[in-house]
Amino acid sequence: MLAKTEPAHAAADLTQINVNDGFAELVKAVKPTVVNISVTRHVNTGGPGHRFDFYDQSPQLEEFFRRFFGEPNSRQPQKKYNQRPVERKTIAVGSGFVIDPAGLVVTNYHVIEDANEIEVVFDDGARIPATLKGTDKKTDLALLEIKTDSALPYVVFGDSDAAEVGDWVIAIGNPFGLGGTTTSGIISARGRDLRSGPLDDFIQIDASINRGNSGGPLFNTKGEVIGVNSAIYSPNGGSVGIGFAIPSAMVANVITQLRENGIVRRGYLGVHIQSITEEIAESLGLDDASGALVTQVIADSPAEKAGVKSGDVILVYDGTKITKMRDLPKLVALTTKDREVEIKLWRNDRAKTLRVAVGSNAEHQIASVLDGGDSSLGFGLKLAKVDKDKVEKYGLDEDTVGVVIVDVVPNSSAEQRGLREGDVIKRVDKTVVVNPADVAKAIELSQENKKGSVLLLVERNNQAHFVVIPMNT
Repeated sequence: MLAKTEPAHAAADLTQINVNDGFAELVKAVKPTVVNISVTRHVNTGGPGHRFDFYDQSPQLEEFFRRFFGEPNSRQPQKKYNQRPVERKTIAVGSGFVIDPAGLVVTNYHVIEDANEIEVVFDDGARIPATLKGTDKKTDLALLEIKTDSALPYVVFGDSDAAEVGDWVIAIGNPFGLGGTTTSGIISARGRDLRSGPLDDFIQIDASINRGNSGGPLFNTKGEVIGVNSAIYSPNGGSVGIGFAIPSAMVANVITQLRENGIVRRGYLGVHIQSITEEIAESLGLDDASGALVTQVIADSPAEKAGVKSGDVILVYDGTKITKMRDLPKLVALTTKDREVEIKLWRNDRAKTLRVAVGSNAEHQIASVLDGGDSSLGFGLKLAKVDKDKVEKYGLDEDTVGVVIVDVVPNSSAEQRGLREGDVIKRVDKTVVVNPADVAKAIELSQENKKGSVLLLVERNNQAHFVVIPMNT
């Protein structure tokens, strides 16, 4: 049983530590809260698919296979030997840290994924079986629970939003199974997107972390956890000084929900969005390329009920400016259900303010991020009205409204911007279009207004996105 230990987090004690003299005292205070996670998985190897056929081979060869794979079931000319599935155990290691004296441990989801057995190993060698209290795959977090008669040492979360590039950080974990390893460095960058999901917002650090550090804590110089070490960039499998941690602002929100409910429910707005380029900003009359461009509003969603429309640019959400498109999903995710927030958006060359009651649905995407008679159009498109034939040919929904692209001229500006046959143009600038003549008229209007480009709302595979086409090609 784990030895009785005083809780490690004690603000009065930690504030007395002078990190200018080094991190030794701080590490002594927090290290007992950091644990190794030992995971056992049962893996089947081999299987009935492994078959050996002998077409009256030599007696010596047949004897070799009989010795290793057993007697054949038949003495027919073609004899088959089936290898039985073999179950073996694999042991994996990771890191974690205690957040409650009663026995709650935080780690990464990928550390305990598909585990048959989980064991928490403390710095003093004590090993305690753990059970899963909850997981959240989208943020790669998991909460474990262990039973012990002793009050466990534990740490608290700090404010990751206050952490700045250049601040000192300390990582403690179990790299390569070498438990209790401490490394230090600085925050190298903020808001890193690793393309693992819409909620990516990693803290980049140069403190050395390796395989096995996953799930371990990233401390600030106050001894507070400001991140969970989760990933490295490595061309060779080892540390090259680029590691990534999930910020505590996200971790605390998720862990609180797992602790209370066992599941995570995120705020739900109900919009599909894309980034704003300089060209799109110019087309919409915006001063700069910031904000999130709404390409589609989900029916009966909080956004639709609040009056958000396709083509709106969300500039501010609940008082926070949307600098990059990916800011919005993270802000929405952290919003509690039924909370009414104010959003400021750009529509028809002017700013507008709406209030929206944020919903919640564990299955919904909060704000889906998109990676982006016939008539001919000058910049490389051949268009047609959506009819029964076009619906069948291009696999469109029967209720599709818009103008379908039936041909794209090779090397045209339309092809260069990614447009393809079967795409449906829903809108040109601010004009909803239903036939090729509507498209031509809208483009003529843009030319009369001496605009340098035209903005198309295009639908493909039931996903809408905006495309800018230069007018001078």
